[in-house]
Amino acid sequence: MDGTELAQLLLNATGETLYMVLLAALFTVLIGLPLGILLFVSRQDGLFPMVRLNRLLGMLVNLGRSLPFVVLLVALIPLTRLVVGTTLGSTAAVVPITIGAFPFFARIVENALDEVDKGRIEAVLAMGGHVGHVIGKVLLPEALPALLAGLTLTLVLLIGFSSMAGVIGGGGLGDLAIRYGYQRFNNQVMVATVVILVLLVQGVQSAGDRLVRSLAHRR
Repeated sequence: MDGTELAQLLLNATGETLYMVLLAALFTVLIGLPLGILLFVSRQDGLFPMVRLNRLLGMLVNLGRSLPFVVLLVALIPLTRLVVGTTLGSTAAVVPITIGAFPFFARIVENALDEVDKGRIEAVLAMGGHVGHVIGKVLLPEALPALLAGLTLTLVLLIGFSSMAGVIGGGGLGDLAIRYGYQRFNNQVMVATVVILVLLVQGVQSAGDRLVRSLAHRR
């Protein structure tokens, strides 16, 4: 394999990885954010207590977080085929990646909201505000730095998940490392994919940290 062919393979695989991570991140936030809010407000001492629902959601979230992602990849093959129509490729990999990540992000959201000053919540309620006001005017704005920090951690997790998706032909850098590196004993490909993954993680973490610090200084 010459340098030009390797560069093209790495470029295509990196694009597939970014596609999987960004699309899965979108769905993870769309599912995990409202779920985390619901976990917070439905506590026994929450803004809208629903103890049974809270326990059920908590059990489901804990179950999702406890399953090894490789096991989840295989277990969700029928669901992936039902949703996407295939189990191969980057788009198909988004399904298990999202399902593996949103319970993690939901807990992050719940913990971030739990750090908000309870006095601000009580002040809004005392002035006649309802749950929607508290969530939109107090909880989310006050917890924004913590939420962004949690989103950064989730993006790093998604990069790792996208690499493991290569085990079932999910495409991306993980698939490239398995097919061209491991199976063909090509150390050059293995090293290159590892370097790119490390750079992606470092770039996401650095950008997220800078954004969180910027928000913290403004506040």
